[in-house]
Amino acid sequence: MITLGKSDGPAELTGISQMAVGVSWDPSQGSSGGVLGWAKRKKGVDLDLIAVLMQDNDPVRLAGLDSLDPLGNGAVTHTGDEQTGSASGDDEAVHITFANVPDHVTSIVFVAAAFKTGTSFEKANNISFKVYDSSGGNTQAVADIWPSLLGSDNANAVARAFRTPGGWQLEVLNRKGKIKQGDKQALMRFAMA
Repeated sequence: MITLGKSDGPAELTGISQMAVGVSWDPSQGSSGGVLGWAKRKKGVDLDLIAVLMQDNDPVRLAGLDSLDPLGNGAVTHTGDEQTGSASGDDEAVHITFANVPDHVTSIVFVAAAFKTGTSFEKANNISFKVYDSSGGNTQAVADIWPSLLGSDNANAVARAFRTPGGWQLEVLNRKGKIKQGDKQALMRFAMA
């Protein structure tokens, strides 16, 4: 398994017919120790993984939040909302079957966001993304992406899968920014940038 960075450029997804992107994080106790710190960790923090399906430069569908199968054919599915970061393994994941993605979807942008009011990246530790090859019924992690945790931003466009004449490719974006929490329009505008 490799750790992909922004400077690595796009990676060919040749031979990968099914891919998954998973996000995991650990809840932080902040600066509180003792019982208060334990309670904060137990409550956790609700981050969200959202896949924004793009038609050229226009967002046309979202996988995540309250949309688990936005195309209705299983081509892009989301595992559902993990609200604490306490799950073992990936807290949320998006699964893609490339052959079933309609031709007019030209790219998929993966955004991690503290989308709901009152959440923030500062309340989470060890945010990481894993890219899986799920082709042929076996799932194996092939890459890690570690987004920057610096700053007070609440969204990170982590990566983008995009079509080329030779097939799909994946590039690390690691583009941070602020979005208005709870605003899907703001989330989609952020994915477009």
